Amino acid sequence: MAEYLLEQKFKDPAAVMIGSVLEEHLRQLCQNNSLPIDTVKDGKSIPKKADTMNADLAKAGVYNPLSPKSVTAWLDLRNKAAHGQYGEYTQEQVKLMYQGVTDFIARTT
Repeated sequence: MAEYLLEQKFKDPAAVMIGSVLEEHLRQLCQNNSLPIDTVKDGKSIPKKADTMNADLAKAGVYNPLSPKSVTAWLDLRNKAAHGQYGEYTQEQVKLMYQGVTDFIARTT
């Protein structure tokens, strides 16, 4: 779906979609590596943020030392798209995000 959106020049929804897929992949990686996906705050269990899961996975050595930096950049791009900061990134950057996230998922599955 994201590839289609990119082909149609809809970079903003494509970035949000790619970021959502990335976040879900991080969640699955945590579960597969027995890392918690929730945290307790004020007595309530809340889902961990993607950045926190990325840090946990890096600390556990689940992926190579450069991967967390890429994940952080992709999550930042997704957040910019989700919060209407459309002028802060380009169509080409979203294409690179798509390629990078696709490769990252293939390497870490």
